[in-house]
Formats: sequence, structure tokens, C-alpha cells
Amino acid sequence: MKKIKLIHMEKSNGIKLNCAVFISGVGTNFNSILKNSLKKNFPVKVSLLISNNKKALGLNYAKKNNINFKIIDSKKTSLFEKKALKMLKLNNIKLICLAGFMKILSKNFIKKFKYKILNIHPSLLPKYKGLSTHKRAIENKEKYSGCTVHYVTSKFDSGKIISQKKVKINKKDSPNTLQKKILKQEHILYPETIKKIFKLN
Repeated sequence: MKKIKLIHMEKSNGIKLNCAVFISGVGTNFNSILKNSLKKNFPVKVSLLISNNKKALGLNYAKKNNINFKIIDSKKTSLFEKKALKMLKLNNIKLICLAGFMKILSKNFIKKFKYKILNIHPSLLPKYKGLSTHKRAIENKEKYSGCTVHYVTSKFDSGKIISQKKVKINKKDSPNTLQKKILKQEHILYPETIKKIFKLN
């Protein structure tokens, strides 16, 4: 993969900057970012968790670690974003990480946080955008799959790629076993990427 010139965000000047994580489900990537954020050399502090699903299991990680969280289960995108923006401003958020967040954000919302929203996707983009990535990779007899961290733009799963990790697909792999292998790499790649683009000075 070609080296990509990173678009650096606001410099931290030795102070951890506030990060919000958006989830819809289990939240294991949120937990991975949270664990890393407790380390001294990690450039951001997880200050806020937002979920569009009141039953999201990932909320338990926030409760357990005393992280401020907000459930916004509004089906209407405009209402969700209005409430989310209020929370982001209150918490002085400088970075948003989407981690298994299943709601599509509007062009206007993304514009307000240009190059400050990251997403992790379970494929080697630009291949297999959207859902059922593991099933499609196996059906197409791919030798490798993996995960990608990219900037979020108004085009679905199409923002500038920041980093990727490859995972070999074995003949015996099912979508379920492949998903588990890739998820392990996601937990490594997401925090690594945040460090890469958002360093403490």
C-alpha cells in the first residue's frame, strides 16, 4: 500500500485532546481506544460516548469506566445530529471515532468536523464497502481481507485511507471466523492510527 500523506489535526501541545466515540453495538473497538487512552503517551482522552441504540452493549464499558455517555435513539438524522452536536460542544470534542456506528451522518455534520471524524471498516478498502464484507470476501475467493481506518466523508466508506492491516483468509474460514480474526486486528489498528495522526508534542 502506498504511503499516504496524513492530514494532521489540531496539535495537542502536550495536552490530551478530547475524543468522542460513536457506537451502535458491542463496542469492543470503543473499549480498545478507551484502554489505550489511559496510557500516558496516548494523544487523546475519551471524554464522551454517544450511541444511537439504548441496548448497545458497549454502553457498559462507559458505565464501568465512568465515561460520560449519551443515548440518542432518534430515528430522524437531523434530530440525532442536533443533540449530538450539543454534547460535542459541551465536551470540547476535537476528534470523533466511529466504532461500529450504524447510522449515516449527514454531509453538513461531516463538514463541521472535516478531517476530524475517523471510521474503522472491516475490509481492505476500497474493496467491499458496506455490509457483509467477510461473506463477500470469502465468496470471491480472496486470499486476504483485513481492516481499514479512514477519514469520514459524505461518500460512504470512501474517505482517504489512513492505515490498513491485512489478514490471511484460510480455506476453512467462515464469515464468523474471519470476522473474529479481523476484529482482533481492528483493536490494534484503531489506537495505532490515532497515535499516528494525533501525536502528543
